[in-house]
Amino acid sequence: MAEHNYTARVVWTGNRGEGTKHYRGYDRTWNVATPGKPVIHCSNDPLLGGDPTLHNPEDMLIAALSACHMLWFLHLASDAGVIVHAYQDDPLALGETDATGASRFLRATLRPSISVPSGTDLKKANALHDEIHKTCFIARSVNFPVTFAARYRIKA
Repeated sequence: MAEHNYTARVVWTGNRGEGTKHYRGYDRTWNVATPGKPVIHCSNDPLLGGDPTLHNPEDMLIAALSACHMLWFLHLASDAGVIVHAYQDDPLALGETDATGASRFLRATLRPSISVPSGTDLKKANALHDEIHKTCFIARSVNFPVTFAARYRIKA
């Protein structure tokens, strides 16, 4: 087994002057400001009063899950001789919040739209998705079910 380190710098930007002295007296905003990478401006979930124009942790988790799946699909497709011209995913995750306010994801469905050339073995291409969850770092790390519903567009 090889271990890997991953880092990020998360910087709270929501101090309005008095810090957390009052619960409603500060913003739930922050930046992901990892040195050498573009800054990502974030807020909490709009259901909790966050800014709906900024990414929240839930957005970022489902995006990471989708991106990991995509990268593995492209790798496996290349190895299998399946040519991919375009790949776009619109994943959907379902979460719940209980009476105490504790939340969690219940499940996620990845819904990639994949462009392939005419004559592509779609059964072979679709089977690659099942293999991804054996290797994808993010999919192997989450504790909720992840399914996929791929759609293929044939490019002439």
